[in-house]
Amino acid sequence: MFVLVVDSSTPAVTAALVEVSADGVTLRAQRRTVDARAHGELLAPHVDEVLADVGARPADLAAIVAGLGPGPFTGLRVGLVTAATMAQVLAIPTYGVCSLDGIGHPAAAGEPVLAASDARRREVYWAVYDGAGQRIAGPNVDTPAVAAQRARDLGVTAAVGDGAYRYADVFDLPLRAEPRYPDPTVLAALAAERIRSGAPGDPLTPLYLRRPDAVAATARKPVLP
Repeated sequence: MFVLVVDSSTPAVTAALVEVSADGVTLRAQRRTVDARAHGELLAPHVDEVLADVGARPADLAAIVAGLGPGPFTGLRVGLVTAATMAQVLAIPTYGVCSLDGIGHPAAAGEPVLAASDARRREVYWAVYDGAGQRIAGPNVDTPAVAAQRARDLGVTAAVGDGAYRYADVFDLPLRAEPRYPDPTVLAALAAERIRSGAPGDPLTPLYLRRPDAVAATARKPVLP
């Protein structure tokens, strides 16, 4: 089964086409551009490109997997709206996966690991994974210092992700080089059992974790002196 994977929770705008079979998940095509200001411009073309790489059409898709975040409001909603719209048009299910799982799950290698992405405002989105790659804390949004203390309390021995690199001096942990951004093959693998069983799709509820910067006015401003 061909499955489209999209993630726009970080500055990396990612689209991938994977094949899900009884034997596992195989990456067939991928596009990724790191540009925090161009999610809306880049994601749709990336989707077209990965389909074209293998000669597939949207109608060939059996499901769509989307990274749910956490991530900044504007970028994250691009991926989720794209996934939900395509799925509705194609009448196929969508499956959501925490985007940090696509960083922390593959980086765990027998010891607890902290996965972090940049949340702006001098904060990080973070989660902790045990040695088997299972999430045991988070996702949360905090200052790097708070995340670092929580990680130490949980016995974390390494950090991974773009947020870990950005605040490496605060975390003071050995850095895992990859994955720096959510791995689409891992996101698909974490949803694979649901895909194989034909489980009902998810509503793709975003993990914003905090309010957007722009909010509606709560009172009218006087226009007369």
